[in-house]
Amino acid sequence: MSDPEESLPVAGTVILLRPAVSGIEVLLMRRPDRGSFAGAWVFPGGKVEDVDRRPGAPEIEDARLAGIRETFEEVGLDVDELVVLSQWQPPREAPTRIRTWFFLATASDQQPSPSVHEVSEIEWVSPAVALERHGAGAWVLFPPTWVTLHRLVACDDVESALASAGTAEFFQTRVQDAGRAFEWAQGRLDASHLPWTFVSA
Repeated sequence: MSDPEESLPVAGTVILLRPAVSGIEVLLMRRPDRGSFAGAWVFPGGKVEDVDRRPGAPEIEDARLAGIRETFEEVGLDVDELVVLSQWQPPREAPTRIRTWFFLATASDQQPSPSVHEVSEIEWVSPAVALERHGAGAWVLFPPTWVTLHRLVACDDVESALASAGTAEFFQTRVQDAGRAFEWAQGRLDASHLPWTFVSA
């Protein structure tokens, strides 16, 4: 009998990085107020589709190709050299469960061209500012995005961010306190009030 966790749908997410006076900026986009992640600020990405699958290829490769395709479809940017950062296993309580691989990539000089159907807004922003906006109640973030931004705050430049990746860090999400906290082997995120706080394990 196959493991139901292994048969989960898979997605690829791309964290585009560019240098800035403050260190680095990432490209975040706000989803429309409908559908998946309604109104939330997220990184480009989406589910693996048949076009992304290659016979005999590992799951991470399917997710990488999905991330490349979705980034072009959503924000009109070509990316190729992706560096794996993390793998997020959804909590069992989640109504829609998708295992998601996060990748880092250096942004080119292309100007983003967001899809009018999938993107309401886009913005280049430092990880610290994105967290501040969430903490002030101005932006909606989901825990994987929040934790990723929280970790990128420590990176002084694009090179150090890329150097911190290369091996997929595994995050098995556990919901605590009726959704007011989230736990991983790496630590606990207190989401009971704004601003959220993360305590490392």
